[in-house]
Amino acid sequence: MNALQQVWGAIGGRPADLTSVTVTSPDEILPSIFKVTEAATAAVAASTLAAARLWHTRSGPAPEVVVDGRAAVTAFRSERHLRVDGVAPPVWGPLSGDYPTADGWVRLHGNYPAHYRAVLRALAVPESAVARTLRTASAVAVEEAVLAAGGAAAAQRSRSEWLATPQARALAKVPLVELTSRYDTPRRPLGPAQRPLSGVRVLDLTRVIAGPVAGRTLAAHGADVLRVGADHLELVDALVVDTGFGKRFCHLDLRTPAGRDSLRALIRQADVLLQAFRPGALAQLGLGVADCAALNPGLVTVSISAYGQAGPWSGRRGFDSLVQVATGFTHETATAAESAVPVPLPAQLLDHATGHLAALAAIEGLRRRAQHGDSWHAEVSLARTGAWLDGLGRIDGLGLPEVEVTDLLTETDTPFGRVRHARPAGTIAGQSPYWATPPHRPGADPASFG
Repeated sequence: MNALQQVWGAIGGRPADLTSVTVTSPDEILPSIFKVTEAATAAVAASTLAAARLWHTRSGPAPEVVVDGRAAVTAFRSERHLRVDGVAPPVWGPLSGDYPTADGWVRLHGNYPAHYRAVLRALAVPESAVARTLRTASAVAVEEAVLAAGGAAAAQRSRSEWLATPQARALAKVPLVELTSRYDTPRRPLGPAQRPLSGVRVLDLTRVIAGPVAGRTLAAHGADVLRVGADHLELVDALVVDTGFGKRFCHLDLRTPAGRDSLRALIRQADVLLQAFRPGALAQLGLGVADCAALNPGLVTVSISAYGQAGPWSGRRGFDSLVQVATGFTHETATAAESAVPVPLPAQLLDHATGHLAALAAIEGLRRRAQHGDSWHAEVSLARTGAWLDGLGRIDGLGLPEVEVTDLLTETDTPFGRVRHARPAGTIAGQSPYWATPPHRPGADPASFG
């Protein structure tokens, strides 16, 4: 599988390692001109193989990995399959969606109240007048105005228009997964364990989908994951449930000295730190990569962003739906489908794949720390993941039918109610990853590892 070879090679993995991976089910099972199923399967296979290899070094079984493509794409559409007491909770908020403009299309993101208010400030109109106002506006001008107001938006671009941007050129210079060592520290081997990541402590400082999926993936392999949020940080309830399996959830206010001190105490105890703040935001609080490594030599940190850590768009707010619009996916798919409106990918693939790439980087960082020492830092982004998907080529797959996936779903009693959800994909030596606990309510747990 070309996609798996590319992902595994991105962390320096050898082609020979892939002989222990078996992929089952048809190559493509979701309707798209892009190789969505192959990409999803490759991302799951790579993170699972990394977990298997790390487990093997801890006296675990041989790293024999099997990934079913149908299970992989089901996991990549987990928020679509979610039901709470039989009801599909809302994922999209007011104003979120695609709007025609005078010269194309623009997508607004209003899932968080702050972003909703930013749109109204930028356009200086009430919600009832937004669609009408946008019809006579420039898409790029709207994008820039909403971003300047503190919101999130993206003008639809064709693939060629995106590739001509300075940000696309900046991304072309960075690898799919950028994993580097920062400090010369002693080896920190991991002892024998019942699961690949047993005893590994993970701080999950992320929101929405990509970062939480990374933490959820590590939890599925046995990691002790503590998600850190705050009372003032807005959340999408459905995503809290969907990505919360296997985690505890505490609240700390990093705007305060006490909150930062509490986080520093947790960092000193952690093995992995996942963070999806905009580039530079944590450094301004004295909690950047160098600060964290100084607190805990040997810490593995993974930074997740929308458009990359470098380039003129590095500080731009972004979500999967916006990145798809900005980088040409919705335009190219709409053109192929002869659609008058933007057509997104059949999954939030940039989010989910980036989440698995982040988990892959974290696990590989732990393996390198155990074998060679050092503190390891990885960078991944939705837009760079998109460039990888784009590079896999095209297929004639728009007419593919939806597949039945009921057998890949299960139900769990949670503090939110009875939840139907997708199971983790992939097996290691015939054993399936699993979450030991249901999702917890935000702020329900103390700011400490179990």
